[in-house]
Amino acid sequence: MPGNISSVTEAARRAGRVVVLGLGAVVAILGLAAVMLFAALPDANLFNERVERIFVESSEMTAPGEVRALEILAQSGTAFAEVLVSYRMVIFVLFVVAAALLVAAAALVIAILGLRARLGAIERSGMQVVSLTVSRDERCVYLNDLALPLTGAALETLAVLVEARLDDEVLSGAEIEAVISGRTAADCDEAAGATRIKRLRDALGNQLVGELLIRTVPKRGYMLAVDPRALRVA
Repeated sequence: MPGNISSVTEAARRAGRVVVLGLGAVVAILGLAAVMLFAALPDANLFNERVERIFVESSEMTAPGEVRALEILAQSGTAFAEVLVSYRMVIFVLFVVAAALLVAAAALVIAILGLRARLGAIERSGMQVVSLTVSRDERCVYLNDLALPLTGAALETLAVLVEARLDDEVLSGAEIEAVISGRTAADCDEAAGATRIKRLRDALGNQLVGELLIRTVPKRGYMLAVDPRALRVA
């Protein structure tokens, strides 16, 4: 079983490396696109240089209307330069935001892959329970030193499953109901025992924990997926 867990972990690591490499490639492409775009943008002072050349070449334009036209051209060149600078800043910010979003998305993907690998390992190996102690006096179960309070009915159901696991038995729903109610299995309903199992799983507080701790054996019944040496009823 450790071999399966290690193989799943190694697969997750390989997937993580692929995601990181893909992320690096995309960031490099974004960087190259940004450099090419900034290089393709015209110089902010280009329009001012053209206007200055017009001023030099039009030294004979002394009429008030002509001078006013030259002033408007100079102001337009300054405005054009400021617009280009602002465009460069906007483009730079957009590229930074895109790269940040990409990094965040990649981090989430890696985290999801890690969680899937861990869940897959748990599903293959079952829960690693070091000790499971049912305490009737305290009305709780100690799972790996974690105290989980249970109702009286849920505690009795778990105690029956523990006793059955110690005897290496699989109990059907009718048999579970029979042990708890004191009747014969023939007089008990299978659905009643199944309802007790569902309530016990719900009482454990986590659906994944409940499903892995209490295993359903097809066409036979239910059993604890725990090593009998880790079980104890107090």
